[in-house]
Amino acid sequence: MSRTTASLTIACPYDQAFASMMGESVPGQCRHANGADLAAKRQNLGWTVVSCDDRHSWTSPVGTYTGNGFGLQDVLGNVWEWVQDCSNDSYNGAPGDGRAWERGECGHRVVRGGSWIDEPAALRAANRGRDSSDYRFNLLGLRIARTLAP
Repeated sequence: MSRTTASLTIACPYDQAFASMMGESVPGQCRHANGADLAAKRQNLGWTVVSCDDRHSWTSPVGTYTGNGFGLQDVLGNVWEWVQDCSNDSYNGAPGDGRAWERGECGHRVVRGGSWIDEPAALRAANRGRDSSDYRFNLLGLRIARTLAP
């Protein structure tokens, strides 16, 4: 493992949405995201799934899927990604510059992107949910972001 002095943070929704812009269409799901597909349906009869098979019924190893237009992998699906923002009922008052929204109901944090359990329509960066900040489950994770020098 290499050491770094880089500044690390939990991604904010702007970072996650920007990073996901490529590869969020249903036809590309099995190339770009781990969501409910034929592999999942074999384990969970009755699910609504997309008609492709990525061979992963639950979570998949990091780096399994083709990168998006920015070369980032695993941005949609697999696990809902915690973001730094506190939960709010609307976007009224949200920072307009991409910074994390540190006001609101901070006992609940925003999650984005859908997971392995979600049908194709949910595998979108714009899909936004919230969970209690102490909630843990196998369909939740986070993405660490690093600020790059210009």
